[in-house]
Amino acid sequence: MSPSIDQKPPINLPSGALPLRLFIITIITIAYICTFQDRQKPLAYLHQEQNLIEPANAMPEVFGAKLSGSFPKKDSDTSSENNSSSAHARKTALLFQPIILQTAQRYEIDPALIRAIIMAESGYNPRAVSKMGAQGLMQLMPATARSLGVVDSFDPEHNIDAGVKYFKQIMNQFEGDVILSLAAYNAGSRKVREHKGVPPIRATQHYVKKVVKYYQLYKAQMADEKNIFCTGALF
Repeated sequence: MSPSIDQKPPINLPSGALPLRLFIITIITIAYICTFQDRQKPLAYLHQEQNLIEPANAMPEVFGAKLSGSFPKKDSDTSSENNSSSAHARKTALLFQPIILQTAQRYEIDPALIRAIIMAESGYNPRAVSKMGAQGLMQLMPATARSLGVVDSFDPEHNIDAGVKYFKQIMNQFEGDVILSLAAYNAGSRKVREHKGVPPIRATQHYVKKVVKYYQLYKAQMADEKNIFCTGALF
């Protein structure tokens, strides 16, 4: 006869205890999401020390901060460029949203800014290749990609991670100045230092203006999405 084994009676949770616990966890999660503030500083506070443009040829103010460098008086945006933020592009952007949010948290970069850079660089085409040979969503040059350990620049996750990592390195060089960092991402850090601001290169000036425009749009869009989520979740 086998020895008896003491068995503890199963613990019966009161009815409704598990749903209550899940409800509390859900409320805490929603409260965290809806009260979380982006760590990225607004553009106005990242560019207060740059006063290198002439008022007659200045780009319109962005959140109260003027961009450095000189800009053409006429906006070079075309109607086709203004329509580039199409429904197709927005749907494509949603496919990469989880990667963008994860990467933004990893490198402490505003996800709206990452979305704006990708839109300006490739229009969310992961197979994009420029005339200069830049590749993928964030248009990494092959040499830059290799230095960042990227094997396949057309892999969205690898491309975004490396591109944001590279942009973060540039921001560290320019003490968190978003405008100068965007100019350096496009034209190179050396040219930005030489001109002590956005260099007088039409393509670079246009690039910075375009990213800022998209940044404003995505910032507002993400704020609306957050409000809709929080309002719908709480009510």
